[in-house]
Amino acid sequence: MSAEIVDIDFETSIGPWLGRTVKMVDYHLQEAFDAYGVDLTKEQMIVLKKLNEQDGINQNELALLTYRDKSSLARLLSKMEAKDYIKRIQSVEDKRNNQVFITTHGTQTFLATRPIIQEIIDIMEDGLDEENKMLIISTLKKIQNNFKKPPETN
Repeated sequence: MSAEIVDIDFETSIGPWLGRTVKMVDYHLQEAFDAYGVDLTKEQMIVLKKLNEQDGINQNELALLTYRDKSSLARLLSKMEAKDYIKRIQSVEDKRNNQVFITTHGTQTFLATRPIIQEIIDIMEDGLDEENKMLIISTLKKIQNNFKKPPETN
């Protein structure tokens, strides 16, 4: 990496706007969970959502699906087990792997988040028509795909 100074206009770059928006959404979502007495973080909610869709998933696969490294997911799952949201069962085929299951309490908690999340979505999408929503989603998908491309070599 060179010591050359690169001038970046943060106000017209997508990155800072995405970052600020994500932080705002995270903050308001957590505030809403707290206001409704739901003892859950956004990260825990994402895990419950994935397990609601695919219960009994391998812990390593869950790490990939939630974009978390294995050790941070393991810590998160330990907290979720303590709250009785999930249970881990050691794989019969490979003792190094766990399958992760959502508990009844986890399912109830996840379902309780649905109206709260809808409230946050309504706030986020206020004033946006369908065309604007689809344009934003399309643009975000393009940005995500850009990160999936192999880096170009010079």
